[in-house]
Amino acid sequence: MQLNLKKHIVYGLILMSLISLEAQQVTALPNFIFYLADDQDQLDYGVYGNPKVHTPAVDALANEGMRFTNFYTSQAICAPSRSQIFTGMFPFKNGCMANHLPVKPNIKTVIDYMESAGYDVVLAGKGHVKPNSVFQWSKYFMSVNHRYLPLEDLDDYLQKTKKPFCVFVTSDYPHGPYPETSNYSKKDIYKLPYDRGNFKNFKTGYYQNIEDDNTQLERVLKMVDSYGLKDNSVFIYASDHGISGKWGVAEQGLKVPFVVRWPGVVASNSVSESLLNFVDVLPTFLDIIGAKIPESIDGKSFYSILKGNNQTVHKFVYSLATKQNIQQCKVFPTRAIRNSRYKFIRNYNSVDVVASNYGANPVINKFIKKGADSFPNVPFEELYDLENDPYQSKNLINKSELQEVKKELSDALQSWMEDQNDFLVYQKMPLLKPTLHPLDRNSKWNKVSSDIEEKLNENDYYPLHY
Repeated sequence: MQLNLKKHIVYGLILMSLISLEAQQVTALPNFIFYLADDQDQLDYGVYGNPKVHTPAVDALANEGMRFTNFYTSQAICAPSRSQIFTGMFPFKNGCMANHLPVKPNIKTVIDYMESAGYDVVLAGKGHVKPNSVFQWSKYFMSVNHRYLPLEDLDDYLQKTKKPFCVFVTSDYPHGPYPETSNYSKKDIYKLPYDRGNFKNFKTGYYQNIEDDNTQLERVLKMVDSYGLKDNSVFIYASDHGISGKWGVAEQGLKVPFVVRWPGVVASNSVSESLLNFVDVLPTFLDIIGAKIPESIDGKSFYSILKGNNQTVHKFVYSLATKQNIQQCKVFPTRAIRNSRYKFIRNYNSVDVVASNYGANPVINKFIKKGADSFPNVPFEELYDLENDPYQSKNLINKSELQEVKKELSDALQSWMEDQNDFLVYQKMPLLKPTLHPLDRNSKWNKVSSDIEEKLNENDYYPLHY
């Protein structure tokens, strides 16, 4: 009886291997698997320097592949960050320049480009991009109970597919809600260089969510290995942005973990310091498969870096923030730029300049003033030496010896804003039409005085595509 059972197991394993081999022999094109975590700081991984957090799966990927130290999102919030990966465009060009906003209609995405090359383009997990008319995935596996990865659906797909595929595995973790019980206590929390004072209570639950997400990642990697997909797959791990700098332009929000494993192409245990951005993911995929990279997108391919060439892809990386259409909504737009060493920031509605933003409408002016007053200690302009001050603690904007640096960065930022058709180029302080969090409504996150409550109308908002 035991011998027959063993025979069946052996035959089953052989059959599974043949199925996987047949699937991979259909094409020499590589597969792409992009695992995206949600709200996790770059430094909160063992391989990025946190000895207390539990991330062995990511650490193992880095040992087998390339770890990037200067990879950025242009906007430290969920939907705008994801829209960059899927479109190869910055948030203003693709339309998702604030959280929960749709991209522009009729825009092309990774789905269009990769399907044209014969790929399935699959989303497994969190979506958070819209409209559905633009994001028509080849297959979409929804999260289980709005929280867990659809691992059974993904397993079934990876086992049976015979087409080359581009799969985005998009986790809801470690994003809150955070569990009330955790394997961690406050003494287990590692102090990061930008932590101030006592650790916030959510940190223990955040660490637990990181550990639980590591378990999900381990299961995905086991699927890839089990079905013979490892050697012919570009496996990418990243987080959409950091939790510590969410909604702003601080380095801890914009700089993301980014790890690539591709056996036979990417050298194991390698590190790249190149300045790169999420908009570069799509053109890199297209470059790898030999497809044409559209001139309409913003990103550049970093395929050569994956192959070990140390070339400059970008002189600058850019970022933006808006405090509108989020829970604690305010009128306080920010734009930023960095080069290999310095970072320049402009806060367009700081208290220093708020009076110059007023227009003819007194109600709008009150919202503009409220936005400025909410950030009383944030100056109009900031300049940081990231080489010596990587987490922006000392503003050097008035240093006479750095005025040429400031001018170069300021001019380059202005050119980028014009290229992106940024509304701040044309209007001093626009109000964005909300989809979830109105400026003039009271909520548990937002307090509005009676003189301006529900006083905004349709004509008070800047006209956009949605």
